[in-house]
Amino acid sequence: PARQSAWQLVGAAARLGLDQVEIRRRNLLPDTAHRGATITGLRLQEVSLAQCLDRLEQIADLPRLKAEQARLRGQGVYRGIGVALFVEMTGVGSKLYGPLGVAVAGTEGCRLTLDAGGSIRCETSVTDQGQGTPHGLAQVIADRLSLPVDRIRVSAGDTARMPLGGGAWASRGMALGGEAARRAADALAANLIAIGAALLQARPETLTLRDGAVCDSAGASVSLAEIARTASYNAGTIPLDPVPPLTVEAHFEPAGEPYLTANGAFCAHVEVDPGTGLTRLLGFWAVEDCGRVVNPLLVDEQLRGGIVQGIGAALYEGCVYSPDGQLETGTLADYLVPMAAEMPDMVIAHVETPAAASGLGARGVGEAGVVGAPPAIRCAINDALRPLGAQVTRQPYSPDHVIEALAARKPL
Repeated sequence: PARQSAWQLVGAAARLGLDQVEIRRRNLLPDTAHRGATITGLRLQEVSLAQCLDRLEQIADLPRLKAEQARLRGQGVYRGIGVALFVEMTGVGSKLYGPLGVAVAGTEGCRLTLDAGGSIRCETSVTDQGQGTPHGLAQVIADRLSLPVDRIRVSAGDTARMPLGGGAWASRGMALGGEAARRAADALAANLIAIGAALLQARPETLTLRDGAVCDSAGASVSLAEIARTASYNAGTIPLDPVPPLTVEAHFEPAGEPYLTANGAFCAHVEVDPGTGLTRLLGFWAVEDCGRVVNPLLVDEQLRGGIVQGIGAALYEGCVYSPDGQLETGTLADYLVPMAAEMPDMVIAHVETPAAASGLGARGVGEAGVVGAPPAIRCAINDALRPLGAQVTRQPYSPDHVIEALAARKPL
């Protein structure tokens, strides 16, 4: 597991006198070597851990942080730097749950319809809980059909009407739903060009979609609105039999493997007060490879949201029970979660390795922050406590746990 291997590497680095980034780099296989099966039989597909680690060193300016850390330790200020790498299985398909008889759809679907006004109605199996996925789907469709994004109307959530799909889980919105939308858009584009070619009396291969119309190189064109009206109300004037439909549906799930692999490298910078046990987050840097990034703003904010959740898991959130089994943290008056005041600045960067399994090339990203943040924070706290001969071992790494660790003085 990421949390286990991360702190073990930090301990090994300390014993060997190696920098924690250097020991990670020495233990990385070349990115191309991950495509074979792991010891557990899983295939990691395309992995870019070495590239992510290189990029992380650049954006975090680790030499500066280390120099500052050494200077402040002489003044009794204990700061720590923690680095964690992770690999995440995203966009899970039916090959994982299907053989177990679990009735969870591994596919995602998209249905597109060109309406009589020349706009596109998108019905998707992907659901949204604030990720912004509908806007990302609209961008994919608009790009393929050469339409403004505001001409794409996306609806989801009604299982009686929408295509079969799994909804929002396993970071699948763009990874699977986006690819389904791309395939549906390709199919609809082919139908529109076929109808446009018949109306323009041209060969389909000479036509393109541009600015809401089917166009030829000489400047002749027919708008999508005109195609929709003709196909809907006067199809007999189109010299095709049959006339291609204006509604298409496509589905996608990973082929060959039950998931799409994503990966990244995170760095946390903390200051620990050995008198109170309080940990203060000073900064956080994240490099993520989620394949092709469709909308950078949506991706970056999903990463930040996941990192905040990971910070909560690492430092605050825990179920506390009384000796007789009574839950004592049953409300937000007692169950601590991170607030705005506890959040550090977060710098986000990307390595883009398009997923070969899909034409869109997107991988999952929604859960990456909570995967990588806890081990990075644990490594940073232990890096800060190393001169004091202590280490934390139990999540959350609360002030009382830090004080306990200092009292136990367990050397790394």
